[in-house]
Amino acid sequence: MKAHLRAVCRFIVMAALVVRAVLLAPGQSPPGHSAATLRVGLWTLWHDKRIAVSPGSSATVRLCEGCAPAPMAGGTEVRADANRLELADGRRVDSIWLSGSVTLAAHGENLTIRNPVRISACSGELVLAVTLPVEGYVERVVASESGEADSLESLKALAIVVRSFALHGAHGHGDYDLCDSTHCQLLHWGGSARAPAAHAATLSTAGETLWFQGQRAQAWFHQNCGGRTASPREVWPAKAAGNKAMPWLVSRADSYCTANGAREWSANVSLADVTSALSAAGLARPGWKTLTVSRRGESGRAVTLMVGSAEMSAEDFRVAVGRALGWGKILSTWFEITAQGDHFLFHGRGSGHGVGLCQAGSAAMAAAGRDATQILAQYFPGAVTGDEASGRAWQTLRGQGFVLETLDAADGAYLAQLTQALGEAATRSGLQPAAAITVRAFPSTPAFRNATLAPGWVGAFTEGNWIATQPLSTLSSRKMLRSILRHEFLHALVESEAAAGTPLWLREGLVEMWGGDAHSGGSPPTLKIDEIDGALDHAAGEPQSQSAHRAAGWYAQRLLERYGRGQVLEWLHTGLPASALAGLK
Repeated sequence: MKAHLRAVCRFIVMAALVVRAVLLAPGQSPPGHSAATLRVGLWTLWHDKRIAVSPGSSATVRLCEGCAPAPMAGGTEVRADANRLELADGRRVDSIWLSGSVTLAAHGENLTIRNPVRISACSGELVLAVTLPVEGYVERVVASESGEADSLESLKALAIVVRSFALHGAHGHGDYDLCDSTHCQLLHWGGSARAPAAHAATLSTAGETLWFQGQRAQAWFHQNCGGRTASPREVWPAKAAGNKAMPWLVSRADSYCTANGAREWSANVSLADVTSALSAAGLARPGWKTLTVSRRGESGRAVTLMVGSAEMSAEDFRVAVGRALGWGKILSTWFEITAQGDHFLFHGRGSGHGVGLCQAGSAAMAAAGRDATQILAQYFPGAVTGDEASGRAWQTLRGQGFVLETLDAADGAYLAQLTQALGEAATRSGLQPAAAITVRAFPSTPAFRNATLAPGWVGAFTEGNWIATQPLSTLSSRKMLRSILRHEFLHALVESEAAAGTPLWLREGLVEMWGGDAHSGGSPPTLKIDEIDGALDHAAGEPQSQSAHRAAGWYAQRLLERYGRGQVLEWLHTGLPASALAGLK
């Protein structure tokens, strides 16, 4: 998930929340195990042998697992030497651990990483592993794997599948949990135009995975099923043979995928190129001449091929050709093969392995008005979404102007307080929700923190029309529930009115003032108006954040006193003119 420093700072509800952090100390962990972080292989397809490391802000380095971190004074080069590392100054170590902001440069690419990185070596190649929060990993993959046809509901379905895949099984790597290539799930480390939409989908499904009859359910996705999905045993027969049945992953027709016509493709590949690809993958020695489909699965896909006199998995064949000749050659295993001299003509349909969620069909379902639950029911029949740690399903309780999502039906007892909090927010601001505001109450402080990346002393978190809270019972027992939710409802109401580019200090200041949290009396704050946004976005700690929030509230109240609520709300829509600020600076 994106850096939430601004969000964490802006949702410090009141001084009491900050000073009395012990009141919101972490609660009991939910039943079951739920990982908070994942180790993700970086640049796993490049096989780099050397890399340049340049320190950014607060960069530290450790040269052994038990060593204390030391500030990085300058850049260095790290080189793989067999199974050890050699640094620019000649020192040899087994691994190095980097934290803070560091820039890595290799194979002509530069990447700035702000998550912990471990660098080691294996057989003369560097092994890089980045530790990411689970939700940060999911968001990056959804941004990388989604397309322009996707909308919120298809992205939510994808986020749940991505999370289920990541957490519900081993993926064959020794130095990290998942790689960043399509062997696991594609992850682009740079920015993406899909990032905002991926962020919204990930946040609104935080912690949700697929379950089947009380057991965690493995899940996969692919680009286009061609009109019918595949079962795992069609694509990975060797793996499926030793595994128990997965009744939620069956081959079934998908009319949504083909609503605009089935995706068909053709490829002409030379015998020499296929021979080279299979030889490089260790699947077949040179010398074979014939290539035919020997067995098909229930979906019509090729399961095994005869390469000369040797039988091999059709999916292994597809992957070997893809790695050697490019992934645009053999798009799926649903193909026919025709020999043409020293070439083979492939004609097929679909793209990807065909197991699980079809992204083309999912996008079409969302466009037709289906929600994420209906999408997942199409591709994983019998499976349901549930909390990753416990398997419990999220329940939706409806209030006036909001919906409460909770794992505990007993939270219905708090609907009256939430209704009162929203009513107070609307009365104080003069704003009404244009659509129902979603409040998701997490079952524990760790679950709340993992979903939002907020520290434990923050009682709630708001983004757009979505509010996350620590357990309602915890907030209620501390007599904070109504005041915290009033504050968060104010954020949702103000953000729904604010145009892009509206100063952060104005949005924060109005919430502070209407929430009763602003310290508006006395002399002007030391922070100037043009300094507040930076302080809110990049507060070095709680005191600076509190100071920035007070300053925002002070200036917002001056603005309201001078021009009136109606005019200030209009400026939320249209932008704040420089003339309005002249008398406040």
